[in-house]
Amino acid sequence: MEHLSDDLLIESYYTANELNLSVDFITLIEEEIQRRSLSHKVKYTKKSS
Repeated sequence: MEHLSDDLLIESYYTANELNLSVDFITLIEEEIQRRSLSHKVKYTKKSS
């Protein structure tokens, strides 16, 4: 995921949620967002499984 731009990473997060992709995959994206200190740019949406 380090090759994704910040904007693409955030867009991927929202798209993954919209498409109800794997919770594990979404968690990986969230961890990368936090690693890059981008949490202030994201409104987290937790979906129940």
